[in-house]
Amino acid sequence: MNKLKYILSKRLGFMSLLIFLLWIKTIIAYYLDFSLGVSDPLQHLILIINPIATAVILLSIALYINRSKVSYIVIGVIYILESILLYGNILYYREFSDFLSFNTIAGATKVSKGLGSSATNLIQSHDFIYDLDFIIIAILLLTHYIKIDPRPMRKLTAIATTFLGIFLFSFNLTIAECNRPQLLGRTFDRAYIVKYLGLNTFLAYDSIKTVQNNQVRSEAVGTDMDDVLSYLNQNYAKPNPSYYGKAKGKNIIVIHLESFQQFLINDKVNGQEVTPFLNSLYNDKNTMSFDNFYHEVGQGKTSDAENMLETGLFGLPEGSLFSKLGSDNTFQAAPAILGQKEGYTSAVFHGNIGSFWNRDNVYKNMGYNYFFDSSYFNKTADSSLEYGMKDKLMLSESAKYLEQLQQPFYAKFITVTNHYPFELPDEDNDGFQAPDTGNSAVNNYFLTAHYLDNALKEFFDYLKSSGIYDNSMIVLYGDHYGLSNSQNPDLAPLLGVDANDWTDFNNSQMQKVPFMVHMKGLKGGINHTYGGEIDVLPTLLHLAGINTKQYVELGTDLLSKEHKQIVIFRNKNFITPNYTVLKDSDGNPEVFKNKTGEQIDLDQNPVLKQKVAKWQKYVNDKLKLSDTINNKNLLRFYTPSGFTPVDPKNQSYQNEIQKLVQTRDQLGLKSTSVYSQNNDKSTTDLYNTDAPELNGDRTDIDSWSSILKDTNDSSK
Repeated sequence: MNKLKYILSKRLGFMSLLIFLLWIKTIIAYYLDFSLGVSDPLQHLILIINPIATAVILLSIALYINRSKVSYIVIGVIYILESILLYGNILYYREFSDFLSFNTIAGATKVSKGLGSSATNLIQSHDFIYDLDFIIIAILLLTHYIKIDPRPMRKLTAIATTFLGIFLFSFNLTIAECNRPQLLGRTFDRAYIVKYLGLNTFLAYDSIKTVQNNQVRSEAVGTDMDDVLSYLNQNYAKPNPSYYGKAKGKNIIVIHLESFQQFLINDKVNGQEVTPFLNSLYNDKNTMSFDNFYHEVGQGKTSDAENMLETGLFGLPEGSLFSKLGSDNTFQAAPAILGQKEGYTSAVFHGNIGSFWNRDNVYKNMGYNYFFDSSYFNKTADSSLEYGMKDKLMLSESAKYLEQLQQPFYAKFITVTNHYPFELPDEDNDGFQAPDTGNSAVNNYFLTAHYLDNALKEFFDYLKSSGIYDNSMIVLYGDHYGLSNSQNPDLAPLLGVDANDWTDFNNSQMQKVPFMVHMKGLKGGINHTYGGEIDVLPTLLHLAGINTKQYVELGTDLLSKEHKQIVIFRNKNFITPNYTVLKDSDGNPEVFKNKTGEQIDLDQNPVLKQKVAKWQKYVNDKLKLSDTINNKNLLRFYTPSGFTPVDPKNQSYQNEIQKLVQTRDQLGLKSTSVYSQNNDKSTTDLYNTDAPELNGDRTDIDSWSSILKDTNDSSK
């Protein structure tokens, strides 16, 4: 004990004690108050060590001060600030399921207002744990067990301590990158940065990004919109009168087919259809199917696809727009447009945590009324895979919320089971025999796609039996590739191509994804128009009877005769109906014929060379325009007639069940929900699923009726 007393009475010893105490209560918060989705032993290790490095770096600042009392005061102030930051994050997370950012701290009054009339409501019984360290430190100082070390600290010792912290941070970052590559580059999830690098690093990272964004935005002026509006006016494509308004007043259901590529449609493996239900839908007379539709995502992948479908703007050249700009940008997004123009209720259903891709913030800015993330589903040990709840479970449990939405509704379902690494437990396979390519990812990709297909059939069966189908337009799209370019050669033989003959042109063709619009009575068929995800929003809005001329959308209606068939990729490659243009390693264009894959020598074809240059300028200008709109947040300067910019402060996704019930009860006989139209009876018993986790018993997932009863009882 005397040796410990001696150590703690040295400045380095006291600092070590503070680091230890701060580390302990941070770890407690990680596991007790935050939901960080730790899924394997390495992630647990990273989580345990990540508070140490930044604590060492910050507290070592005091070691550079020669005057001992001042040094102790500084180290105490830093420790108190770190403790306040930790507990502030705990309270903020309990209310918003998010972490304190630069902007929320800078606008402290808004934070306190956002936490409600009294932050004391968020305090929980175990919170005394976060004050125990102050009691321990006070006792040690008052009893003189710890004494102030009057000796000056050697600068070399201070420098060595700081460098120790930097080394620890570098080690932390290295193993974090091994477990989650491009952690800071793509920023999948704000919670991921906390999980891998800690609260201090998250705040520093968010602060740097905020300053960078604000600097770009501060240079923007309202007249910057002039070029945007001029471009839109010149490139507007009028709606096709044969389809305009065909879905007016209909529910719009968007189904996001995770990592689903076009080659799966009508494909067979070992004599079995991979996706028999989607095949039937694709070829249905009531389905408009596009066979030359491409994903156009960048590093943001799924979030880029969502961004294009919701806003009609491209993602960023680097990283995810959702993560980098989505919390603050002004949007003219589908939920807000449909809600304001046609009275749609909007909702998203997703079996992952709400903070993934920053969705819980972005959806507010887009105007979504409801967001049902994993916290609204019945989670068990075997109900989820790496990226969230299995599709059959998520879709079937969503029924109890879907039937409560006021109609017409705009509902998006984000599936996840068909996500790399394409793992599917044996009990979820209905006997489908996967191919044997020697590549497990390629083999399993067919298994998870088949599972998704079964899940969709169950969902459609429910839509039909509940009556929702007859009053809905259902849109299905693949968000991005599932198998990467490095895996394509192993896939090639299944597509009738020799792996040795596989080229960059073949890779570009693998960017085709399904896009289907299905509605009872819709004149369908296979549409060969070339287009991509950027074109979906104007297409859907025109079908819903909303003219897009006044909105800022860079895509054009796929059904319009004025639609320009140039598919733009985020890396500035592009495809036309006849040619695919890719850049080589030096940035020079390589042109291929779409029909044959044959490469064309542009030097021998000057006319085509000139066309390619013209097309390339069109592509570059369009991407640059999108980046300017996003990075400068230009939509804050332009409000279309009859449109009200979304105020995200008016939205919260914390009490969705209560909101549904209150809305239905307030409307009374005017309620248009499926539940109300079914004489206040649930339709969930019409949902049949063979998900093995349920064993035919839907009691747990259909607990909506008991929730309603409890809510109604408490309101009386």
